[in-house]
Amino acid sequence: MAGHSQFKNIMHRKGRQDAVRSKLFSKLAREITVAAKAGLPDPDMNPRLRLAINNAKAQSMPKDNIDRAIKKAAGGDSENYDEVRYEGYGPGGVAVIVEALTDNRNRTASNVRSYFTKSGGALGETGSVGFMFDRVGEIVYPVKAGDADTVMEAAIEAGADDVVSDENGHTIITAFEDMTEVSRALEAKLGEAESVKAIWRPQTGTPVDEEKAQSIMKLIANLDDDDDVQNVYANFEVDDATMAKLSAA
Repeated sequence: MAGHSQFKNIMHRKGRQDAVRSKLFSKLAREITVAAKAGLPDPDMNPRLRLAINNAKAQSMPKDNIDRAIKKAAGGDSENYDEVRYEGYGPGGVAVIVEALTDNRNRTASNVRSYFTKSGGALGETGSVGFMFDRVGEIVYPVKAGDADTVMEAAIEAGADDVVSDENGHTIITAFEDMTEVSRALEAKLGEAESVKAIWRPQTGTPVDEEKAQSIMKLIANLDDDDDVQNVYANFEVDDATMAKLSAA
């Protein structure tokens, strides 16, 4: 009976992982379609499409899925997606920015507002928290790209602004307008990046306790689970002890 139970747990976990992967592929495909529709369907002539394809490849998205997403942009029956940004405050006064690609603004706005409300937060006007973040480029490399000194040297030569290296890999920050140029220079030195994307980087953090951290993480999880939401950024900070508890939960 114990073996049967363990098998069921494994299958349940695999099913959950497959669902998460499927949702991720769906969001990556949507970004590829929007990028291809906004410019040329050739990644060599369309920087945004090239980044979207590279990010999809980094997540092991099958080539057929990528090709299908590009072809969808050329089809007259493909959906028209609007890029929308939502801003608001989550539990504990944490500032949150939500980026979405949607074919129905009313549906997405209603869903996002409900997530904020249920968490004890509130959706605000565009610009209500954006001033607390900087728009920057984020280039991520795996640990195998090199040691911290090698990556730091390559980043400095490429014109990046900051580098953070830890056991999970290397995160390189650059000015938003320099992101493409810096990523190309890094690729020549370190190879292809794991991901290259524009992000909202908090200027300062908002400290929260364990209870508030759990609430904000649940809000972010609900937002991430929404098909229309592409990215979520928040400026909450927790101490190491609290982070260890949350990771073990």
